[in-house]
Amino acid sequence: MGLNTRIEACIAQSVALGQGRGSVPPKLASALGYATAPGGARIRPTILMSVAMACGDDRPMISDAAAAALELIHCASLVHDDLPCFDDADLRRGKPSVHKAYSEPLAVLTGDSLIVLAFEILARQSSHAPDRVAQLIMTLAQRTGMPGGICAGQGWESETEIDLSAYHQAKTGALFIAATQMGAVAAGQEAEPWFELGARIGEAFQVADDLRDALYDAETLGKPAGQDDLHGRPNAVAQLGVQGAISRLRDILGGAIASIPSCAGEAQLAEMVRMYAERLTPVAPTVAAATTPTRHV
Repeated sequence: MGLNTRIEACIAQSVALGQGRGSVPPKLASALGYATAPGGARIRPTILMSVAMACGDDRPMISDAAAAALELIHCASLVHDDLPCFDDADLRRGKPSVHKAYSEPLAVLTGDSLIVLAFEILARQSSHAPDRVAQLIMTLAQRTGMPGGICAGQGWESETEIDLSAYHQAKTGALFIAATQMGAVAAGQEAEPWFELGARIGEAFQVADDLRDALYDAETLGKPAGQDDLHGRPNAVAQLGVQGAISRLRDILGGAIASIPSCAGEAQLAEMVRMYAERLTPVAPTVAAATTPTRHV
């Protein structure tokens, strides 16, 4: 089974568990599937699985549960981010956002249900390796809530003064740190050595997202464009310019490769980061010839 197939299978199985059988609210059950499939790049569970395999992947069921749980948290965050009280986004992954397709109350419940389901998926593996599962639950909780998870990242946007480093690490970096650390833990390794790799990938992803938001239109992104300017958010393009942001992105990714802890699959992980470097910098050839980027809103 290929890695992508494996990831999609474990996510689908997890969602099916959440949808239940028999007498359940049919619209909410449907919304769980709508919010999670078809997925995007599945970059976070792919990183998690890649780290687990680099570390031996001796308990595949635990790695599968960890990957599914992480992606469910990510999907939940997108559902909530799109709500009118936050980004008020009509599109997500090229289709109507959940609150547009199902209503605001069902979008709130969908996000909440996915978060709870993520932790249930992990808890169900407790009998196989309780120590690993406990650490996985702890890691995912810390990277989801307060004080340093994605909830904190969203919270910074309601402050008049923003700690930019803390904001970026919580809003974008948190789930990438979770990906590298949970991958290691699922394979029986210590989490701490994998923090830097996740933090650097998360920082790179944030810079790349700033570039895409500034340079691409909604059709290309599959979601509203120009959101950083619209909401007055700090971003790398505003600080560094387009070319400066691209240079910064490349520097971060180079540091990410250098930070990979010693493991059996170190070379394969380095190649994975290089692959994502190519995916994350699609704007480079376009903007190199441009003096002023066109902003599509």
